[in-house]
Amino acid sequence: MFDTTTRTVVVVGAQWGDEGKGKLVDVLAERADWVVRYQGGANAGHTVHISDRSFVLHQVPSGILHEGVRCAIGNGVVLDPETLFHEIDGLVEDGVEVEGRLYVSERAQLVLPYHKAMDQASAASKAIGTTGRGIGPTYEDKIARRGVRVLDLRWPERLREQVTRGVAHANERLAAMGSDVRANVDDTLETLGRVGPRLLALADDVGLCVHNAVKSGAAVLLEGAQGSLLDVDHGTYPFVTSSNTTAGGAAVGVGIGPRAIHAALGVVKAYTTRVGNGPLPTELAEPLQSEVRKLGNEYGATTGRPRRCGWFDDVVVRYAARVNGLTGLAVTKLDVLDTLDRIAVCTGYEVDGEHYTEFPADLELLERAVPVLEWTDGWKTDTSTARSLSDLPSAARAYLDRMEAAIDVPITYVSVGTRRDQIIEARASVA
Repeated sequence: MFDTTTRTVVVVGAQWGDEGKGKLVDVLAERADWVVRYQGGANAGHTVHISDRSFVLHQVPSGILHEGVRCAIGNGVVLDPETLFHEIDGLVEDGVEVEGRLYVSERAQLVLPYHKAMDQASAASKAIGTTGRGIGPTYEDKIARRGVRVLDLRWPERLREQVTRGVAHANERLAAMGSDVRANVDDTLETLGRVGPRLLALADDVGLCVHNAVKSGAAVLLEGAQGSLLDVDHGTYPFVTSSNTTAGGAAVGVGIGPRAIHAALGVVKAYTTRVGNGPLPTELAEPLQSEVRKLGNEYGATTGRPRRCGWFDDVVVRYAARVNGLTGLAVTKLDVLDTLDRIAVCTGYEVDGEHYTEFPADLELLERAVPVLEWTDGWKTDTSTARSLSDLPSAARAYLDRMEAAIDVPITYVSVGTRRDQIIEARASVA
């Protein structure tokens, strides 16, 4: 992954999230000096399996599980302090050294209790299928310039002023939505008073830290949340998250120049999943959908919600490759397909007699899209013991070769299980 010319790598989801980014970041972090989270919030969960232990991380970068790796939460993240410290305390209890290794951007926006109340009361949030963690309302306050940043905790007068504005807006919204819940300025300040000292102890100019790391030649891994098709600009709007999940968001969300990023690794499942509402053109019919969900344990790490499952979609991933400028592809959960008799890949969409091979922005078209499927026989062989591409059955290799050719991005990693040793390194570099 990292070599003399490729020192800063961004890892992005190239579908609708839950592709296995945390697992890849965990593996790649062994060779990194820094792991930096650049967007999203506690609505995203990365599950990492180490030996017989599993860690679900929502705020802390998964690089924290590697001794000596420095981790940072960038300004593009909306930070839930209570979730952050719950995770930190859990990691410490499990013997993970956190002190002196975790930095939080002083520019990061804070998720406050009234943000969660608004999110949970919003009919729009329920229709989109959000997690109710306050992510959208926090980003809204950020754009409206009434948000609270980590650095505001240093200045009590300014903090009260910002919280007062935020509470007034929140209560106006809550009343309009018919909620009985109301925010209170003093209660909010009391909550911030409890977490403030711990949070300020972690606060730093993360952009400068990462800039200096890049300048010194350190290996820097930039970690995104959710997937490209949930990007607020380039995803299936309005069924999207509230931030830029694509690689372009990494530079802005960390505070470094785009030229500092040398490679972009896209993570995809060997099939497709999505949580919540919105288009999924290749969605499987029952009982096959339930079968794949069970085989892949497709339940959200944050909410436990069952994920919708579909065939691999060339159109989606080719689009993600373009908007992210992908230089490499990591394919996860190939083993989930081991028992299937036949496997399909979507090569395009038919909509009202028109054929589409490029991903349309228009939701109306996507909702009427009928996938054009290319079928192949399954390999009907256990791939979980494979440790190289040559160990895979010929039909599985052919499936990967076809994917690589269709997307026009080299496959660099293939995962055949949940453990670290079940990731096959196909190529040494993604540059």
